Amino acid sequence: MISKLFKLFKSNKSNSEDLFPRVGFFSSADIEELEKIIGLKIKNKSCFEQAFIHRSFPRDYKSKIFSNQRLEFFGDSVLGMIVGEHLFSEYPFRSEGDLTKIRSVYVNNSTLAKCAEELGLRKFLQIGEQTKNIKDKGLDSMLSDACEALIGAIYFDSGLDKTREFIIGKLLPVMESNKDLLNKNYKSILLEFFQAKGENPPTYQTLSEDGPDHSKGFNVGVFLGEKMIGSGSGKSKKIAEQNAACSALGK
Repeated sequence: MISKLFKLFKSNKSNSEDLFPRVGFFSSADIEELEKIIGLKIKNKSCFEQAFIHRSFPRDYKSKIFSNQRLEFFGDSVLGMIVGEHLFSEYPFRSEGDLTKIRSVYVNNSTLAKCAEELGLRKFLQIGEQTKNIKDKGLDSMLSDACEALIGAIYFDSGLDKTREFIIGKLLPVMESNKDLLNKNYKSILLEFFQAKGENPPTYQTLSEDGPDHSKGFNVGVFLGEKMIGSGSGKSKKIAEQNAACSALGK
């Protein structure tokens, strides 16, 4: 469906001009810099101009132009599909619920804003005068929206394959910097390991408890059948179980 939309768009020049009216705030130098950032030759300049127009900007602008909200909506769909593709192959034993949680670590306002910052996209943002002093979450939201709108612009200008290359090559490395949030769940990783081998799931047993009631310590063993394959300690059973799983993974 998406590829059909791309073909329809490319075959209809008037449709392109209606969707992306010319604005003219991008200089030749801006386009050259953006091309280096995305690693692609830009054909429809207006499409990329629209990707960076915040909704506050048209109110201040004399011409009738669109904000990046529609492109952001479309880019979000393309991003979700491509990241979903990647996670589906990267985590073959994860459930639908797990994949949804992982995707939330990869794709969220904070991560996309970080992607935009690392690519140097902030300088291209076109915002209204009243919003120029906005900070923190407000700015993150603007950058996140612009990043998704840029994905939409790349799709309409170069197609799905090039968009996939951009996401996998430019955005995914930044997204995966959050992978530690996933890898700390050693119990899930250990479970996946044995599922892949066709084994029964490991079990956890408290080996000992020590210390006063208000500050107890726990020592937990992880077992495969009757064999202990790792052990770990912690101030709660959950932490001790994670450390035991980490110990087993190390072996």
